[in-house]
Amino acid sequence: MLMTIDRIILIVVVITTISCKKDNYDSPNAHLHGHVVYKGEAIELEYDQVRFELYQYGFGKTGPISAVFAPDGSYSMLLFNGEYKFIIPNGQGPFKWKQTPQGAPDTTVITMNGSQELDIEVTPYYMIRNPQVTASGATVSGVFKIEKIITDASAKDIESVSLYINKTQFVSGADNVAVKTLNGKDIADLNNVHLNVTVPNLNQTYLYARVGLKIAGIEDRMFSPVTKYPFRK
Repeated sequence: MLMTIDRIILIVVVITTISCKKDNYDSPNAHLHGHVVYKGEAIELEYDQVRFELYQYGFGKTGPISAVFAPDGSYSMLLFNGEYKFIIPNGQGPFKWKQTPQGAPDTTVITMNGSQELDIEVTPYYMIRNPQVTASGATVSGVFKIEKIITDASAKDIESVSLYINKTQFVSGADNVAVKTLNGKDIADLNNVHLNVTVPNLNQTYLYARVGLKIAGIEDRMFSPVTKYPFRK
């Protein structure tokens, strides 16, 4: 049976109205931000490597909102108001995140009612303390201390430490122009670790340096803050 013009117009109006309603939802405007920290001190990480997840039940969706921490340990998201569950999946980060008795990642409940700042507390295996970077000609020196935080049965050894140099503030094993690495077994004194690296000939008046610490059995490295220093070769 052929539809009348009036019925066709009515169907078009209904479809258009439904589409408009779907398109007219407010955008998320609650700003959630903070750092991943140990006793209030930000944990320095590698760019685009350490992931976290948020779950919000409702709206017909139960999957995670997945994002990564910035190199300085910060994070920032725009969300809808409501209740969320925050987790750091197993195997993410050079630190321990709380777990359930069954070994699954535990959750932190976050209630959004407007913007808020929230730091995420974790327990790192190690912390890099008092890093100092100096340059003399083509040689860059890094001196620092290493503090072992986890000392119980779950403690892990240091696989290696590295001094990375790069032309930009993104400094890591994947982003560098020079690197010097020392095996963990060759560290004589955790309170006085010293690394020298030779920088190639670069047409640049400043460079960036960062110390990275690789923990045995852990993929993600712990880092020191990025240091910008003058460079004259």
